[in-house]
Amino acid sequence: MSVLIKGGRVVTADEDRVADVYVEDETVTQVGESLDVQADRVIDAAGKYVLPGGVDPHTHLDMPFGGTITVDDVESGQTAAAFGGTTCHVDFIIQPKGSTFAEAFDEWRAKANGKQVIDMGYHMAVTDLHDGGTLEELATLPDQGITSYKLFMAYKGAIMVDDETLFRVMQVAADTGALVMVHAEHGDSIDVLVKQALAKGKTEPKYHALTRPPETEGEATNRAIQLSRVAGCKLYVVHVSCQEAIEPIAIARKKGWDVWGETCTQYFFIDYSFLEKPDFEGAKYVYTPPPRAKENQDRLWEAVTNDVLSVVSTDHCAFLWDGQKSLGKDDFSKIPNGGPGLENRLQMIHEFGVRQGRISLNRMVELLSTNPAKHFGLYPRKGTIAVGSDADIVVFDPDKKVTISASTHHSKCDYNLYEGTEVTGSPEVVLLRGNVLVEGDELVAEPGIGQFVKRARSGEQLTAVGATA
Repeated sequence: MSVLIKGGRVVTADEDRVADVYVEDETVTQVGESLDVQADRVIDAAGKYVLPGGVDPHTHLDMPFGGTITVDDVESGQTAAAFGGTTCHVDFIIQPKGSTFAEAFDEWRAKANGKQVIDMGYHMAVTDLHDGGTLEELATLPDQGITSYKLFMAYKGAIMVDDETLFRVMQVAADTGALVMVHAEHGDSIDVLVKQALAKGKTEPKYHALTRPPETEGEATNRAIQLSRVAGCKLYVVHVSCQEAIEPIAIARKKGWDVWGETCTQYFFIDYSFLEKPDFEGAKYVYTPPPRAKENQDRLWEAVTNDVLSVVSTDHCAFLWDGQKSLGKDDFSKIPNGGPGLENRLQMIHEFGVRQGRISLNRMVELLSTNPAKHFGLYPRKGTIAVGSDADIVVFDPDKKVTISASTHHSKCDYNLYEGTEVTGSPEVVLLRGNVLVEGDELVAEPGIGQFVKRARSGEQLTAVGATA
């Protein structure tokens, strides 16, 4: 099948020009002005942006957590992603206690088989090196296309690892070329603060934030950076939420160390006051790290502008407010941590980043597509529009007005973090490897079209080899 996208404004991380894009057999084969070619399908993109499909490196689909399972499985989560212009994501395999890494991988692949709407890869979250996986087995994962290891420095008594485990995994990463990702919070002190709050009868959602002060994130971020320096591995700090965590990353990057950070869409818009909403509505905003004081939002915009932070992800981890979040009605520590967001990343960053003059269109593409593709071994197959790249393309209408709402989104979640927000600009047509996924308000592809992508190591280029159904 061939597709010609005519006359759109093609925007990549480093280019912005009006051009045609020609796609053959799932791959971009020509980009240029007024291409004289025949195609099975012609898409008129005049007046529209033609963007690389989004790459979201931080999602949690069909994930057990806090006594329940995220409400979005692979099919519903990826459908939401597709409507939002995301055509590839990297989900987390959470190693169950007692399981080998191979067993964990098989379990997560079984959740996705036949359900994939977009392409995906995996990170491996290491939780058990005593009764489950071994360091030797962990070292084999990059050759299988799982080229990043995730470690939780919080959630004591559940999935938190100690510093010895963190450091030993960093040493394996240094040897194998894998990228270490950390959830950076000081889990021990948080555990003390949570127990003390509950003992005093402080049970409301706002105490989720008050027991996880920003200093705990800053300390853990700095600790991970220093340990990665000793181990000699590359480090990626996930969901940075506050100035206390931005500062050590800025110092490391100024020194030229192999340290990168991401933030998530919600941290630009949701602040601590949302947790104080009455009638348990604050539980909608219980995710980790928690919403911070509002002044951190300007610091985050500055950080993504000056490349202290290199990626905007979603950390999509959706639970029903009525039926799942309510598990913590009388105890904030039992509220499942996480929020929705896969569908609205592009809309929100375009509206409040580009349209309000904070970042350029090129920088938006870099943050949402190109940089995550490069960091996680997907580039140049993903993350750009160039000859030889996968034809993952978003035809984006910059003038389309949308009011974001749970009543119209495609996640199974019963609320939306950005409910009622009006944006101008939204995807019109979304293609995955040249196949039309979304057209207008309709999903036109069938689940199963998505593929598992075996990723290259961070910073290495991914060729056309490496995808399996």
